[in-house]
Amino acid sequence: MGRFAVMSLTERAADRVREIVADRDNAHGIRVGVKKGGCAGMEYTIDLVTEPNPKDDHIERDGVHVYVAPEAALFLLGTEMDFETTTLRTGFTFRNPNQSSACGCGESVELKPADLKALAEARAAATAA
Repeated sequence: MGRFAVMSLTERAADRVREIVADRDNAHGIRVGVKKGGCAGMEYTIDLVTEPNPKDDHIERDGVHVYVAPEAALFLLGTEMDFETTTLRTGFTFRNPNQSSACGCGESVELKPADLKALAEARAAATAA
């Protein structure tokens, strides 16, 4: 049986999640979501997960667990989460096909939700595989 994944993680992102979880008691992974805010309209959120929510979409890579809040699934469908260290910033980055624009500072983005039908079809195809 195939496993549906709303988004994917690079090896660097998985390594960073592993470091975050290792430093904290009772941490199972992280939850990625979106919230209204910033100059472009939405911001990504990352929270520590101590108790997984059964409604979350679950992504696993190399033993690392990332959860996607249900209300964020349509905005994150097809996204690749990475981790980068540059001279200007260190943090998670998101290559998101649903992003139509971002503000200059890169802290907030404009996201259009993916087609609900596309999400349903991707889930059904993974279940059937």
